Amino acid sequence: MNPENASTTQVVCPACHTTNRVPSARLSEGPSCGRCGEPLFAGKPVELDAEAFDRHVGRGDLPLVVDFWAPWCGPCRTMAPAFAQAAAQLEPAARLAKVNTEEAQALAARHAIRSIPTMVLFRQGREVARISGAMGAADIVRWVRGQIG
Repeated sequence: MNPENASTTQVVCPACHTTNRVPSARLSEGPSCGRCGEPLFAGKPVELDAEAFDRHVGRGDLPLVVDFWAPWCGPCRTMAPAFAQAAAQLEPAARLAKVNTEEAQALAARHAIRSIPTMVLFRQGREVARISGAMGAADIVRWVRGQIG
C-alpha cells in the first residue's frame, strides 16, 4: 500500500491532549505522541477536565467511553478498578476516560448526568450510547464492544 494513501486515525494524547495522526494499521504498535513523546495508549483511563474532554470528543477518531463519577460515590469507587481493567482490554479500539462530576459540574450538566456512575460512549463528536450503574470489567468490555461493533 502506498503510504500516502494509508488511512490514518486521529488520536488525542492522554498526557498533553495534542491530536496525533497515526496510521490505522499501526495503532496496536505502541505509538507515541509527536509533541510530548508519551505513549498514546497507556492501558488505563484518561482523567479529563472540561477542556480536555472537548478535545478528546471533538478531535479524536476513536470511540470515547467516559465514566462520569464522583469521589464520594461508593458504586463509582467500586467500579473504578473494573473500568481500568476494561481500558487495558479495549485500547486501541476505544479510549476510556473519567470525568469527576464534582470538578466538572457544568460538563456533567451539559450531558444531563442524573446518576453516577454513568458511562457515555461518544463517536465522531456525538453521544451514541449511555448506561448507568456500576459494572464489572467483563460487562464493561461487552457493552463497549457491542456498541462499537
